[in-house]
Amino acid sequence: MSWKNGSIAAIVAVWGLNFAPKVEAQTVTNKGFSDFVSGPGTILYLGGASLLPLLTDGSQGGQHALRVVDALATSAALCTGLKAVIKSPRPDVPSEVDSFPSCHATTAFAVARIQSHYHPDYAALWYGGAALISYSRVDLNRHRVTDVLIGAGLGYLVGDIELSQKHGLILFPLIGQDNQGNTVVGLQVKGEF
Repeated sequence: MSWKNGSIAAIVAVWGLNFAPKVEAQTVTNKGFSDFVSGPGTILYLGGASLLPLLTDGSQGGQHALRVVDALATSAALCTGLKAVIKSPRPDVPSEVDSFPSCHATTAFAVARIQSHYHPDYAALWYGGAALISYSRVDLNRHRVTDVLIGAGLGYLVGDIELSQKHGLILFPLIGQDNQGNTVVGLQVKGEF
């Protein structure tokens, strides 16, 4: 994602903050489905994304899993920090001031970005899952549309930055690259792996 595209996304998001309609769960069926996706479904999605590389990516599995966990931890920390500063009230419980941005969307899209990089044939599934998680938050009236759109953008950006770094973002003592550019796992000693 270029900075120009990021600027356009930020302008659209700010516009959306002012004009986004309120969306609520319409039926008990939607609510039940959204409750599952927002709760256990999100845990399965994020946990599966973190563990799946260990089962499917052969010798690179450990490195890929560590990159996913690093992006997940970074996006969660960024989102939590922004919530503490911004203090936007939730649409369903105005006394709770942790609506913006949606951490569900942020972490799901960070994971989707990493997994889509390693498994481009399954990108639609990863992004579809992240979109479904984001939708569930709006459907349950826990977030506004802009909360999840900004969260999704932040998550994608964190994943993109994670992939562009030679070392990880938070787990940098454990992540590095060998001379061929492959991600390697190990403790860094005197700047080398």
